[in-house]
Amino acid sequence: MTLTNRILIAMVGGILMGSLINLLMHSTGMSDAFRMVIDDYLVSGLFDLVGRIFVASLKLLVVPLVLVSLICGSSSLGDSARMGPIAVKTLVFYLATTAIAVSVALMFAVLVGPGTHVSLETDASYQASVPPPLIDVLVDIFPSNPIRAMADGKMLQIIVFALLFGYAISHAGEPGRRIAAFFRDMEAVVMKMVGILMALAPYGVFALLAKLFAEMGIGAIMDLAAYFFTVLAVLLFHGLVVYSLLLRSFAGLSPGMLIYKMRSVWAFAFSTASSGATLPVTLRTVERKLGVHNSVAGFTVPLGATINMDGTAIMQGVATVFIAQVYGVDLPLSAFITVILTATLASIGTAAVPGVGLITLALVLEQAGLPVEGIALIIGVDRLLDMVRTAVNVTGDATVSVIVGKSENQFEERIFLDRRADLHPESDEHDKEVAAPTA
Repeated sequence: MTLTNRILIAMVGGILMGSLINLLMHSTGMSDAFRMVIDDYLVSGLFDLVGRIFVASLKLLVVPLVLVSLICGSSSLGDSARMGPIAVKTLVFYLATTAIAVSVALMFAVLVGPGTHVSLETDASYQASVPPPLIDVLVDIFPSNPIRAMADGKMLQIIVFALLFGYAISHAGEPGRRIAAFFRDMEAVVMKMVGILMALAPYGVFALLAKLFAEMGIGAIMDLAAYFFTVLAVLLFHGLVVYSLLLRSFAGLSPGMLIYKMRSVWAFAFSTASSGATLPVTLRTVERKLGVHNSVAGFTVPLGATINMDGTAIMQGVATVFIAQVYGVDLPLSAFITVILTATLASIGTAAVPGVGLITLALVLEQAGLPVEGIALIIGVDRLLDMVRTAVNVTGDATVSVIVGKSENQFEERIFLDRRADLHPESDEHDKEVAAPTA
């Protein structure tokens, strides 16, 4: 059985196990002592321990992987003029897909009307955090101390430093070639670490999802079914239809092949709900299964994990209409335009802020003239939707990487079309087969 299938089985098993535990915990015939044992030793004990170790292990690889991949990619370009078109294309596609995402979300929400029959009664509360000024965000992109940036995991600062370092390597003559060879070896070692971690992924995925559904249960969806399924429908439409159209239109490639090879990445994204934590798996998949050269993927994937938030933009669009309907507010056309612009620009402007989804939603609501307190209505199902949003985000990262890579002739179509490239990514044989494009 392939690793991808094992991960998918673990994902389904975790959801079923967690849902069963949730039902048992809320059954009338269950004793308090037994509930305590299950909660303390299984849900908050074993599942929590394995899940947290798994996520920490994924995050462990993010900084070294981004650093070495970007250095290798930017140094291999040689001619610095090639980095400009790559960066411009990447940013344009990320911003365009985000604008499309929030526009489609608004249209779906208006047609469905998820908030028309929802009561205002809620016990939840939400305190909006104030996003930093735009000028501070822009200044913060440039690191004053790259070591501190790596320690703090400030991805945009790491990207800037790695690009500058790679550019210097490509123009340093013989010393630069020696350093470049060292980082290529480092990249191979880090990718091997990713492969080792992926072999243990089924256990981590199972534990994460079992704990989540044991605590929340499937019943949490029913309380806000209209909102939940509206967001879910738009996410699926954007992830499967919009990205497919873009891939077919701009790259002339089969969307079905990309979807087929993204299955394991989706499982990681779904279980961790973090594009950053999923980044090592996304980058490996884009390079080794989709055939995008490291010179492009090393830039587009880390940048996408930082600023590409199509899934979050969809949530913001539906949530805005939902909250407006709950409070009985009719949104004019100008408000919809404001929501589209704010959600699109916020994908970059507040990328480094923790809890960016809810923070940017608060910003969007304020710009649309809606009460920020309405966020409390959707907090209950936001964690579940966040998992699907992350899967959509990483799909966007991969799609844009393929489009940009093909347009820059930094793409191996034979790897993209090879279904065997999706098999046994942890094996040495697979590494040897697909290592050429990333060298």
